[in-house]
Amino acid sequence: MTAPDSPTLAQARSFFERGLQLLQAGQPAAAAAQFEGALALVPGRPSALTNLGVARLEAGQPAQAVEPLQEAVDAEPGNADAWGHLAVALAQLGRRGPALEAAGRALALQPRLGRVWAVQADLLREIGDTAGAIAAHEQALALQWEPALQRWYLDSLRGLRPPAPPEAYVRGLFDGYAADFDRHLVEVLQYRAPQLLAQGLQGRRYAAALDLGCGTGLCGPLLRPLVDRLDGLDLAPAMVEAARATGAYDEVLQGDVAGHLAATQRRYDLLVAADVFIYVGALDGVFAGAARVLRPGGTLCFSLEDSTAPQGWELRPSLRYAHGEAYIRSLADQHGFNLRALSRHPLRIDRGQPLPGLYAWLERQPTA
Repeated sequence: MTAPDSPTLAQARSFFERGLQLLQAGQPAAAAAQFEGALALVPGRPSALTNLGVARLEAGQPAQAVEPLQEAVDAEPGNADAWGHLAVALAQLGRRGPALEAAGRALALQPRLGRVWAVQADLLREIGDTAGAIAAHEQALALQWEPALQRWYLDSLRGLRPPAPPEAYVRGLFDGYAADFDRHLVEVLQYRAPQLLAQGLQGRRYAAALDLGCGTGLCGPLLRPLVDRLDGLDLAPAMVEAARATGAYDEVLQGDVAGHLAATQRRYDLLVAADVFIYVGALDGVFAGAARVLRPGGTLCFSLEDSTAPQGWELRPSLRYAHGEAYIRSLADQHGFNLRALSRHPLRIDRGQPLPGLYAWLERQPTA
């Protein structure tokens, strides 16, 4: 006969099972508390340690996830899941070497972990190992891990020009970045696009403006004195909430730039896109939408990564798009805009160097 569980072990199992239920229900913070309760009663259980790490990861706490996951693999070196989640946590913290080592250990134990192949591919791409990154993305794609995203990464590594990134990429990138967005951009990367664009708008007042890809609302306080009504638009829910919290906007909506411009019934006198088109790619749809919603004489202004690519625009290894002056002039002609001003200034610091930027102010031509 099997001996019955002790009261302590039974209580720990109850905590653990409740944690699994909460994790499955999308409540990672509450799940983490349950796994912590189980470990307080029965320390060192690899299953509880692994799931505590997973819960903290899903709660957006990679730094807090590392310790239980490391403890899990120390106790159970053959735990492929724990190694895989440890790789994810370390990658999110920018610890590339240890993350690559953890990913390799996970995949040696269990080669069908699509997420870990994707993490390994990202890390290899970041350190410049293009061949290795392509091979890892192909493995993730073969296992159907976020296939649209893997195809886009592969296109970028092979020098192709996919016209736009998957929405999930942009939304996930900025949802994860929202909490530290302003400080990192302004203090670390010396980002000044909002100020430079706003300077080019001085001397005129606008009845209604739309801040495209408003992010956390860095443009809002600069535009507010120039406009009667200011709306914002962003794809990432966390960014939408951050922009609303500034109080600078009359309304902030969630949505895709080109899709919103094609569908909205509102009309504007000013459209601003600070460092937004680097995540859009081909700009035909944006210009068509801008021409649709701007009143005659209205202004479209934006910043870009400056490109000399002969085809007009390119997807760079940074996974950001860059656009050339000739491409912008061509789109302006096609969609009824006059190019009022164009200037070149650094966008931000990138890999320790100023990144060349292109700033444009266009005016919607009067309709015939």
